[in-house]
Amino acid sequence: MIKAIAVDMDGTFLNSSNDYNRERFEKLFNEIQKQNIQFIVASGNQYAQLRSFFPEKEQEMTFVSENGALVFKQDQLIQKTAFKADVVDRVLQFLWDLPFPVGIVLCGVSQAYILESESAEFKSFAKKYYYQLAEVSSFSSLPENEFVKFALNVAAEKTEELVHYANRYFLNEVVAVSSGHGDVDLIIPGIHKGQAVQKLLDKWQVNTSELLAFGDGDNDLEMLKLTDESYAMKNGSKNVLETAKYTAASNDEDGVLTIIESYLYA
Repeated sequence: MIKAIAVDMDGTFLNSSNDYNRERFEKLFNEIQKQNIQFIVASGNQYAQLRSFFPEKEQEMTFVSENGALVFKQDQLIQKTAFKADVVDRVLQFLWDLPFPVGIVLCGVSQAYILESESAEFKSFAKKYYYQLAEVSSFSSLPENEFVKFALNVAAEKTEELVHYANRYFLNEVVAVSSGHGDVDLIIPGIHKGQAVQKLLDKWQVNTSELLAFGDGDNDLEMLKLTDESYAMKNGSKNVLETAKYTAASNDEDGVLTIIESYLYA
């Protein structure tokens, strides 16, 4: 019996229009609540953005944001892990020294930051995912905050190069993961969707065999590895398709909702 459902958002729950079949989900979510199943939104994105997709339902969900660094329940921050200040400084220097351009969003607990000098295209892209986003002239004089992730964007052909180079350069201090399409996240070692979801399951006394999980990008791998009831989206990365136990229809075919229905009404 399934007691918890964890879904990635971009490329998984959300379709290419950055939305989902709301009428179909409305019916499903009512049944999810009737069966006392925990619903977990697990994403690399900011909490403020994630909760905006579920008006009037956000109080009934748990949000694993920033790839597991921040977890919210009923608008309360219940788990937090942040980078040490000196690591943040060294990562920024590393990014500035790269031989190719990198768009940077520095993600804090309450606010994300982007440079005023970034292109209009990258700013527009970032605003889709970071609702609490401030433009600053420099990262060297930011307001008091704790930082949990670097969200980067590079030319698609540079994605693997950046991931490899960052992981080799920082060894066990920072982990670079690709979420596809030129997007790379620099995250805290050991802090990922999988560990955040595992902590929640332990708190709820739910076994991993009772978890249903969905993902499409490499930042979903640890979460998918938790359970045999794991689904890669048909549009997922090669690593995800090889890791998950099963494959669901694509995000543009309501793949997540179709699978959830098959479990709820079995």
